[in-house]
Amino acid sequence: MIGHMEWTFTGEVIEWRGPAPYLFVAMTPEESEDLKEAARGLIYWGQVPVHATIGDTGFTTALFPRDGRYLVPVKVAVQRAEAIGEGSIVEVVLRLNAARRE
Repeated sequence: MIGHMEWTFTGEVIEWRGPAPYLFVAMTPEESEDLKEAARGLIYWGQVPVHATIGDTGFTTALFPRDGRYLVPVKVAVQRAEAIGEGSIVEVVLRLNAARRE
């Protein structure tokens, strides 16, 4: 049942300093709290495994907790496929990746 929960939100692509090029989209604090609650038992090292979709591109990743919200890493392949850069506004669909524990 847990893999059927879905969150859809729109956010700005931001850069977070680290090994480049790391671009992220931040969830709202409310959505982050909701997802954290739903992901109990899946969280490892503070990260949440998810299936994400931006545009027509689906991918698996792990959300990073940062300042009370989760950041969705936007992989380079996704950036290229969807022509995404820092400052882009994108819609993100997330589903918990329950396969990690099943």
